[in-house]
Amino acid sequence: MVDLSEFEEMYLKRIFEIYDSEPSTIVKTSQLAKVMEVSNASTTEMIQRLSDRGFLTYIPYKGCRLTPDGFKIAARIKRREGLLQILLSEVVGFEGDVDEAACKMEHDMSSELEEAIDRMLGYPERAPDGTKVPVIERNLDLSPKKYLLPLSYIPVGSTSKIEIIALDSTDQKTLEGMGLEVGTIITKEKDGIRYQEKTLKLSESLMKKILTR
Repeated sequence: MVDLSEFEEMYLKRIFEIYDSEPSTIVKTSQLAKVMEVSNASTTEMIQRLSDRGFLTYIPYKGCRLTPDGFKIAARIKRREGLLQILLSEVVGFEGDVDEAACKMEHDMSSELEEAIDRMLGYPERAPDGTKVPVIERNLDLSPKKYLLPLSYIPVGSTSKIEIIALDSTDQKTLEGMGLEVGTIITKEKDGIRYQEKTLKLSESLMKKILTR
């Protein structure tokens, strides 16, 4: 991605968020300054800087709009945030401030890592808060044999092997008592999974914590 400072990326992301809720709007300088918690003068200076780099169209005394290049970059930043929110809350089980952690991490993520997380999560369409995960430049690859994927994202009818169970020891032992453990070969069915001639129904949240290949 283009070399931008974290603060510049935050401006583009906030403009994208405003645009996403009101696609026809010109983002007012005062509106953006309030969201960024800085002065109008600082915001005007940043808008002009990003405009000079071709990421915004600056409309004096009114505000700005994203250019196609600016929209593309802002959408990718927003997608990284959504992917990290899903990863931290639904797979890792992070109990801290997920939004704050995702915001810090999104600026240091490489394109390769972004693609890997996107693929592992099964190319999600929504973040945990219900907002859309932008799909700019998404390279879809849904092969369950090639990548490590949460069980919830494995296609129905496919067979894979459990590689990781991201649960606490008590819940993990409960699954092991049912014969569901690392190394178990499972087949995804419409209403659950089949393994060792057994059929078991699992919740969506639980299947997100069982990673298979």
